[in-house]
Amino acid sequence: MYPQLPAGFRFGMSTSAYQIEGAADAAGKGPSIWDTFTARPGTVVNGQDGRVAIDHYHRYESDVALIAAAGVQDYRFSFSWPRILAGDVAFYDRLVDAVLGAGLRPVPTLYHWDLPQELEDAGGWMNRDTAYRFADYTDTLALRLGDRVRHWITMNEMNVHTLYGYALTDHAPARGLGLGALPAGHHQLLAHGLAAQVLRTRAVGSVGIANQHFPVTPAGDDPADVAAAALFSELTNWTFSDPILRGEYPNELIRAGIGTSGARLDRDLELIGAPLDFYGVNYYEPTMIEAPRAGKDYRGVLEVDIPSDMPFSPVPVKCDERTDFGWAIVPSGLTEILVTLHERYPNLPPVIITENGASFHDAGPGPDGRVADPRRIRYLDAHLRAVAEAIAAGVRVDGYYVWSALDNFEWAAGYEQRFGLIHVDYTDLSRTPKDSYYWYRDLIAAQPRS
Repeated sequence: MYPQLPAGFRFGMSTSAYQIEGAADAAGKGPSIWDTFTARPGTVVNGQDGRVAIDHYHRYESDVALIAAAGVQDYRFSFSWPRILAGDVAFYDRLVDAVLGAGLRPVPTLYHWDLPQELEDAGGWMNRDTAYRFADYTDTLALRLGDRVRHWITMNEMNVHTLYGYALTDHAPARGLGLGALPAGHHQLLAHGLAAQVLRTRAVGSVGIANQHFPVTPAGDDPADVAAAALFSELTNWTFSDPILRGEYPNELIRAGIGTSGARLDRDLELIGAPLDFYGVNYYEPTMIEAPRAGKDYRGVLEVDIPSDMPFSPVPVKCDERTDFGWAIVPSGLTEILVTLHERYPNLPPVIITENGASFHDAGPGPDGRVADPRRIRYLDAHLRAVAEAIAAGVRVDGYYVWSALDNFEWAAGYEQRFGLIHVDYTDLSRTPKDSYYWYRDLIAAQPRS
């Protein structure tokens, strides 16, 4: 009845600080780039922001209890760098204690896109010094929480943050630099390497990263389409994994664009490529690419529009169903990208699916108190079967975390998109587990025991 994963496989749920915490001014917290971005007219659906979000900052105990009641073993959350910068580490003391007290393993992410605005004012990720400030921030958390937190994720989806926020203007900080954003990607990779070094020095447990990956397919056999798809995949997939897992960039175009060269780059890559304990994979949908056709309108194909002067353009992926966010539902793409990673990187560490999930416009509780979301159940079932297929093909996958535990602030989409296993009423912030939550609970209970 349920997908079967190996004994010892770990199930979890994921969230991120800016999307759920709220409490924008608690304990003197300063603004992040997302506070600045959402304050600009026209940046977010309905002018919404994360100042209150779902008020997890004040409701964390009941939220953690709900997450634990689903039977998961792991809870992946993130720290707010601006909150830590303001000195409010005590909130994470309380949160970690609550997570452990509920019988869960805390798996925090150090950076999930909410850069302190004061660092952005100094250049943000285009400034190499930001990577060193990140190492200092990591050390603060390792010293404070390393006695209880034993599994750490350094960065989340550097490719998305670089593309949407630095190359384009769809996310904070909306720099619009095009290919000139490549230094921001390199500096995030350097930050990962420096943070991993700090965590190793402090001996606080296992270290990993969460990268988004997806298969990229050419729209046809035309050599121009094949080349365009290869370049797009190198920029969005391999630029952010090759340095970590191969110690190099995928091609000379990218290597020349990152703004660091010579002996300094060699030292950076040695740091970035230090071995990891696990490798997080976030998967949502595949992409199809062609060489741009003059006069063709490519707007609306992806969540963000690729500028017309780029050497690649997206075309719609053929699929039977899409999420309410318009994302193609292709579970086989998860198997494909896991097998591709396994084949590309002989030294690939054990993989954890650190994010996978779908947005559907779930209605609130009905007269019976239920939130019916059968499409999400089908989605999760199919993707867990895809993970099982990858494992059967020889990929070591040790865990799977649903995105997300709760409905939340979905970046530029505001509160329109609901990814949660737990429904949040945005008028009174009440929580109601959806049918998918109970399905996930029963799935976990049906797994073989280690």
